[in-house]
Amino acid sequence: MNKKSFGLDIGVSSIKAVELDADKNNFKLKACIVVPSPPKGMLSESPVDEEEMAEALKKAVYDAGISVKKTNIALPENQVYTKVVEMPYLSDRELASAIYWEAEQYIPIPLSSVSLSWNVIRRSQKPQPNEKMEVLMVGAPTLIIKKYQKVIGMAGLGVSAMETEIISTVRAITAFNPVNYTAPTIIVNIGAISTSLAIVSGNNLIFTYSLPIGGAAINRAISADFGLSTLQAEEYKKTYGIAKGPLGARIGKATEPIISSILSEVKKAIIYFSQKYKDSRIEQIILSGESARLPGIDIYFANSTGIETVIANPWKFLNPSEVPKEILDRAPDYSIAVGLALRDYEH
Repeated sequence: MNKKSFGLDIGVSSIKAVELDADKNNFKLKACIVVPSPPKGMLSESPVDEEEMAEALKKAVYDAGISVKKTNIALPENQVYTKVVEMPYLSDRELASAIYWEAEQYIPIPLSSVSLSWNVIRRSQKPQPNEKMEVLMVGAPTLIIKKYQKVIGMAGLGVSAMETEIISTVRAITAFNPVNYTAPTIIVNIGAISTSLAIVSGNNLIFTYSLPIGGAAINRAISADFGLSTLQAEEYKKTYGIAKGPLGARIGKATEPIISSILSEVKKAIIYFSQKYKDSRIEQIILSGESARLPGIDIYFANSTGIETVIANPWKFLNPSEVPKEILDRAPDYSIAVGLALRDYEH
């Protein structure tokens, strides 16, 4: 049997790698590591910075004890275009031609500079009159793809698959839902630079949207209000959050504009869903990403929307005794890396 690829989440602030092993549908955590990203990360065009990132990736993989050389990676949500579009019922051949006309409406750069992929996520066998099919469309600038391939190649690795962060996150959170579980859920992945929303029913993606604010903006707000360094602000965020108490209340006030902006988009998504699917309602909000560990943020979302809100645990399919406590304590941080590691096991 060929060795599966491992999941590699190259974030702005950290690098996470996860390797899984499977035996008759029972998964085991083979390797897991999180290390800081180099200061300029993948944002720099400098060959020196690219070399530094490649060395950081190589060291992380070596330190984790990962022996496979193929990896699945996620491209940053703020650098790709992801959209669920409704289209008339088409065959796969017709869709392959029509999707480019559709893409021109949503992708604001020339399609000649974009790698476009798509996947039919809903198409009835016997469609009703005027019923449409739903297609997940992803456009990634070719330059971004080549940059990631180059740096990962410099690290002595090969790219097995690329996808977007929200697709990885959705897989990690929904992959092991019961077959008959179809409760509509909003997944909110709060990254460092951007936040992505996805509405899912079971493990079917219905809607996705990204906004350009995330954990880094929360840190800056805390830093400015308290006069702290960015690293100190990160520690305050994780320790005190927006929970009760003098410091929590002050952090809550300082970060309210950012968190309420994310909440506002969640509320818009709820309205969109309720108007499109009048006989159904969102039953749960799942918060993912490093900032999901902000103490009190789940209560804030639950109180503001009236919808049960929980923190993501992408490790729920594993025996808790087999996952180190320090990893479980940071569970929502690993959603992207776990989703990427699970990709090869999809049916």
